[in-house]
Amino acid sequence: MKRYFDDVLLGSIELFCFAAELGSFTAAAAAASVTPAAVSRSIARLEERLGVRLFVRTTRQIRLTDGGRIYFEQCRQALSQLTDAERQVTGSQAKPAGMLRVSAPTPFAHYRLLPLLGEFRRKYPEVTLDIHISNRNIDFADEGYDLAIRGRAPADSNLIARKLEDAELVLVASPAYLKRHGKPRKLEDLAKHECIQFELPSTGRRIPWLFMQDGVETEMPTSGGLCCSEEVLGIVTLARAGAGLVQTYRYIVEQDLERGDLVELLPQHGGTSRPFILLYPHARHLSLRVRTFVDFLVAHLPRR
Repeated sequence: MKRYFDDVLLGSIELFCFAAELGSFTAAAAAASVTPAAVSRSIARLEERLGVRLFVRTTRQIRLTDGGRIYFEQCRQALSQLTDAERQVTGSQAKPAGMLRVSAPTPFAHYRLLPLLGEFRRKYPEVTLDIHISNRNIDFADEGYDLAIRGRAPADSNLIARKLEDAELVLVASPAYLKRHGKPRKLEDLAKHECIQFELPSTGRRIPWLFMQDGVETEMPTSGGLCCSEEVLGIVTLARAGAGLVQTYRYIVEQDLERGDLVELLPQHGGTSRPFILLYPHARHLSLRVRTFVDFLVAHLPRR
């Protein structure tokens, strides 16, 4: 077996990751208990080996180049796997530790995930969390995420998909809107109303609304002059402001409904839901911090 790495090179990679995470050679030096000059020499050594510039440097800051970002994500995962392997062998893996990167869509993040993370950190203080909140699909390999939460399971067979929740949908509008336009009494009445739309960023497709008809879940296209993309919570803000009807997750508007700020409509056609799926790459030895986080979410999220 050919040897590709020596102790100096592995140390340089570790210092490079410190610098990339902290955004500063000085901060990286302090974290590693070395001098800033040592960090600078290590980065230069890597750049010479790779023939690629890893950082753009100015007098005030450093920033990863595109090549540096790709190299950082791969190195971060590799170092994490080495750490996990060492913990498993020595038995110290009994306590989860290390960085965990999680991507979650806006509504689930704000109303489900983020409220739980304080408790998770209290239970597992040695796990640090980097939470990416966005409705776009992420690339595990290129972007270095450990877990993602999405509204549908992908076709990628390299990912494990585990359902977290079937989130109930509800049709709502504000009392002010209903005072001006009246309540829809049947599904056909929706054609007469301003139905606020959301456009999926991944496809550009407007999401059809879901209703129960004769015991069967049915998609119903609706129309309106207001449409949001990227930020799904925008449609709820519009509904609260009296701009129209919106179908959204009950957990987002349950307090509005309790206060009377929003009114549930067509409950006889309710009972539909959309899933939220937890995704993570296949791995022979899944790290303890990932397994612990997955078990924590499953235990603390409501089930339907």
